[in-house]
Amino acid sequence: MSDLEILWNGWRNNYVRTGSEGGSGSVFTRLISSGEPDTSTYIVHRSETCFAVLNIYPYSTGHLLVVPYREVAAIDELEPSELSDLWAVVNNGVIALRSSHQPEGFNIGINMGKPAGGSVAEHLHVHVVPRWTGDSNFMTAVAQSRTIPEALDVTYDRIKHEWPTSNLGIG
Repeated sequence: MSDLEILWNGWRNNYVRTGSEGGSGSVFTRLISSGEPDTSTYIVHRSETCFAVLNIYPYSTGHLLVVPYREVAAIDELEPSELSDLWAVVNNGVIALRSSHQPEGFNIGINMGKPAGGSVAEHLHVHVVPRWTGDSNFMTAVAQSRTIPEALDVTYDRIKHEWPTSNLGIG
């Protein structure tokens, strides 16, 4: 018998079940066409060509994904208006997170293609990950687990409440 600890994350079950089912398009395409309310899918903002959604497998509290509605695999496949809107939504996500969670820094990036770490390689998405000094701890190093100190619905409400009402002159 091993000393393996079980960490229960029941809130992830629905995503695991629906994310692994077949269907048309990526998990993001299925998400935006699901008909579910944004509060259930954790979509915190919808713009003209993209949306911002909480990552339900977050690296840290407030981990956002900014995703174009159109399913493309690479940033150079976006139309100019989509590219401009994408970065405006990324910027507004940073503004909302600064206000809602006061992070000390951010990791912002795109993994294009499976070799680059793209988990949904067929559908471009930008990670906006708020970071704090000391937010990595022994759980990640020794238990291959992460601890997230805030429930997704609480994070959703905090970010949604702080989302800017305009693109602040971008785009």
